[in-house]
Amino acid sequence: MWRRQRTFLEAFGVMAKALANGSQAAGTQEDCEGGSRRRSWGLLVTAGVGGTLVALYAVATPFVAPALRKVCLPFVPATSAQIQNVLKMLENRSGSLVDIGSGDGRIVIAAAKKGFKAVGYELNPWLVWYSRYRAWRDGVHQNTRFYISDLWKVSFSHYTNVVVFGVPQMMPQLEKKLEEELECNARIIACRFPFPCWIPDHTTGEGIDTVWAYDLKHSRGCETKNLEITPETES
Repeated sequence: MWRRQRTFLEAFGVMAKALANGSQAAGTQEDCEGGSRRRSWGLLVTAGVGGTLVALYAVATPFVAPALRKVCLPFVPATSAQIQNVLKMLENRSGSLVDIGSGDGRIVIAAAKKGFKAVGYELNPWLVWYSRYRAWRDGVHQNTRFYISDLWKVSFSHYTNVVVFGVPQMMPQLEKKLEEELECNARIIACRFPFPCWIPDHTTGEGIDTVWAYDLKHSRGCETKNLEITPETES
């Protein structure tokens, strides 16, 4: 009898141990599966955040990257006041117009709406494509052109109205370039920063909205003067 009880107890112990081991194994497996799921979710979250940051970087970088190679000129949209001040300086003017570093095309589009054949030069392709879309959206695409180009490699000799959104580092060299290329009837309109040597003929606005207009015939001193010639009389 005692042996039977002992055998039963031993069998019961073996079964209990087996169940315990099974439970432990199951728990370990569940823990492993749970840890695996947590790691999977962590990887997904990390990948999602990383992908979002990369996408934002890809979209934002072209809009804030320097638009010109020789100087650091990040894209800063023109304010409504600046646009109005530029248009004020273009009153009673005619001929072709170019915006140097045209950004998202605001000045070019505004000038086209006033009847100008307007052109924008911009090194940033994303901004050029966006400018073309805006011109099409506003119905002035036939009177506007946007080119992907470095301003230092472009001649502005055939333009009579020039708009510049520059920075102080570029203005001396650009002043020299425009003086060499433009005709005497040209008007140069500088926004945010004036040219270092030229004396503006007109100024409007305040602070960052200040606009300076230079008539090249005055800055260059090439206006013609009518000289009266007094005939010599015989003595």
